[in-house]
Amino acid sequence: MGNEKIIIIGGGAWGNTIGYLLNRSNHQYQLWSRSVKDSLATMVKDADIIISAVSMKGVKDVITTLGSIDLNPDIIIVTATKGLDLETTYTPSQIWHKAFPHNPIVVLSGPNLAKEIQRGLPAATVVSSKNSTSAELVQSVFASDIFRVYVNDDPIGTELGGTLKNVMAIASGVCDGLELGTNAKAALLTRALPEMIRVGVKLGARVETFFGLSGLGDLLATSDSHLSRNYQVGFGLAKGKTLPEILAQLEGTAEGINTTNVLIKLAQKQHISVPITYQIYLLLQEKITPEIAVKNLMARELKEEFYFDN
Repeated sequence: MGNEKIIIIGGGAWGNTIGYLLNRSNHQYQLWSRSVKDSLATMVKDADIIISAVSMKGVKDVITTLGSIDLNPDIIIVTATKGLDLETTYTPSQIWHKAFPHNPIVVLSGPNLAKEIQRGLPAATVVSSKNSTSAELVQSVFASDIFRVYVNDDPIGTELGGTLKNVMAIASGVCDGLELGTNAKAALLTRALPEMIRVGVKLGARVETFFGLSGLGDLLATSDSHLSRNYQVGFGLAKGKTLPEILAQLEGTAEGINTTNVLIKLAQKQHISVPITYQIYLLLQEKITPEIAVKNLMARELKEEFYFDN
């Protein structure tokens, strides 16, 4: 197409970064946030692509606003939110699909630290949808000299990879904050991936998706960077700060905190083994110290490395 009308919803760091990427790919867009005078209904009229870049807690509010509009079923909805809904345990794309079942839904997720992208550093991502035509269109819209875009047809897996790694990034921050060393961190991240896969497969994702950019790629990026808000949470806790102190200084939302709570709820309901997540949950609830969390993980029952329930 080439001259799509694109609307970005969300004026935070990620929404503005998406705008930067569209500028790099020579696509015009309009950005809507609560501070914009024009109504969302006015802006999405005749839109070709709507990109949701709001936090998890803002998804339902945006959907409620759009729900009062007679949204054209040809409009592609791109969700760039990483998280899980506490009430329903749904992913953002599942919430969008339930609200707009006739619109193509595309997930955008990958190892995409906003501050690095805005410095013009190269990155890659995944766009995923059951509607291959829509995914390929979004791929062409975002592709640029600094942003390589891949396509797959496993939106749930793509979404969960980007969501679950936020919990593991908190754990990684704890590991570095306690100065446990490279061996410990390598072990943590290696064990984090099968935990993510166990959850993903139970919820309908494909195993191989977690070895791609939105799974392993995003896990590595956010677990080894002080730019990651979730990493900062874990690092701060390991250094003796309280969670309110950390959040007061944080730029933006650390989605891993809410995701941890939802994941524990899911794991209990679906009988999924999530040992790393459980220790992070106890830590965030101030029921254990970072040191005890590490001790608990090291004291777990001995098992074969590739035992399915390990």
